[in-house]
Amino acid sequence: MKNRASSFRADAESRRWYREPWPWLLMSGPLVVVVASLASAWLAVKSDDGVVAEDYYKQGLEINRKHPIVAADPARGLGATVTVSARGEVRALMEGLVEAPTELRLELARPGLANGREVVVLRPDADGEYVGTLAWQAPGRWIVTLQSTAWRLPTTVTSRLSEFRLGTAEREHSAED
Repeated sequence: MKNRASSFRADAESRRWYREPWPWLLMSGPLVVVVASLASAWLAVKSDDGVVAEDYYKQGLEINRKHPIVAADPARGLGATVTVSARGEVRALMEGLVEAPTELRLELARPGLANGREVVVLRPDADGEYVGTLAWQAPGRWIVTLQSTAWRLPTTVTSRLSEFRLGTAEREHSAED
């Protein structure tokens, strides 16, 4: 029976919902999410990493006991001015040293780079400066640490590695600016 008040044609009433594209289009989004969540759950169960270490806190404390190097005491006045030439020669002029160490380690790290870490061993020369050679340098953000067996001077350098200061030399330089 055809109802004249209806705006649909009679043949459209006989067409089933699963033959229309709109229900399938609306269901496809949630269906994709369900399939993706099931795949994620399967991957999580299949590749369980487990606990890295049961006593991770104790291991961390033990590492801190093994490596007692701490930041230099500011009252001691320990500082350094480090210059890097275009050829990669590194020179460190130390201030406030009571005992001159036989060598210093200059660690340079670039966050975000897999091979962005370099360690330069600096040895004293005849002028009283510590000298070494840097293999590569690039502009950008560097996390720099100058250390001996008794102290550590960290800083962050955001410009090209040409001259930077650490420790009390860094604080004096920033007070002048």
